[in-house]
Amino acid sequence: MLLETLDWGIEPRVYHLIAGLVLGLVFGVAAQISRFCLRRAVAGDVGERGSAAAVWVTGLAAALIGFLAANAAGLVNIEGHRFLSDSLPVAAILAGGLAFGVGMVLTRGCVSRLTVLSAAGNLRAVFVLLAFAVTAHAMLKGVLSPIRTSLGSITVDLPFAAVSGAVLTAAASVLALLLIVRTKPNLLHVTLGAVIGLTAVSGWVATGALFFDEFDPMPVQSAAFTLPWSDSLFWAIASTAIPAGFGVGFIGGVLGGSFLSAASRGELKLQSFSTPGETLRYLAGGALMGVGGVLAGGCTIGAGLSGAATGSVAALLALAAIATGGWVTARLAVGTQSVPAAA
Repeated sequence: MLLETLDWGIEPRVYHLIAGLVLGLVFGVAAQISRFCLRRAVAGDVGERGSAAAVWVTGLAAALIGFLAANAAGLVNIEGHRFLSDSLPVAAILAGGLAFGVGMVLTRGCVSRLTVLSAAGNLRAVFVLLAFAVTAHAMLKGVLSPIRTSLGSITVDLPFAAVSGAVLTAAASVLALLLIVRTKPNLLHVTLGAVIGLTAVSGWVATGALFFDEFDPMPVQSAAFTLPWSDSLFWAIASTAIPAGFGVGFIGGVLGGSFLSAASRGELKLQSFSTPGETLRYLAGGALMGVGGVLAGGCTIGAGLSGAATGSVAALLALAAIATGGWVTARLAVGTQSVPAAA
């Protein structure tokens, strides 16, 4: 859209990179302050679950409202995106979602939260992210890819690929209001949750409409962490051969925004593992999230916010599987309370 009027000789990929960087900065600041994380909502400490759920569901409601409005205004175009496929890889989504949910409980944080924490000095989070990115890349393009292709071949044909946006928006908005009234969360955190939800919509608008060039089409993307972390790892290793795009910019922005926010709030602090057992636990959790994020088609942000905002049945199923995996793992109480919480 904008590229039709702007002729600055800049490649569309650069616009995508800048868009990702800006949205990542906003996400990083908002998530660092609000402690935005689905794990806290489904498997956090008893006293924090309600307020964390209120903030997270507010983000989802904002994403749904924003996408509905942007779609009505003709500002989004995700036609042909995998989220809107009527062939549902049900086995991959269910297995991946459950694995991701288990992993985020073992590591005491979903990937988005761990990315934020790593920028503030949490070395446990850095370790998990490395394990996550390597495993995700192995699932996408490496030795673990046969798992992805095998499970992905088990599909179910759907009569529709997306649920009514109006229905989802109404349901999420009502639930968010009920949670806010019941749990009385910090209003700043609720507001920042809404901001995070709108970054998901802004990603679709930026890559699918504003900076889309039909003569040099780039992938339509939004806020996410699984593919962007895999791309960032690959770019860091082979940047002369692999140019950076939206995903790399987004990860860089989240890290930068989180660091600036933590520094300004006096929350920079080096933290590391305390026991070998804890190290192995976090390693297993990171690997499970890497496998799960690829199989499910996204993480709590990629599928949970960006995907669910489109009404995608696949994204909604992935979100439900992730939440279920986290909830069940926490209830089994396999020593999770002995692991230091992700602050």
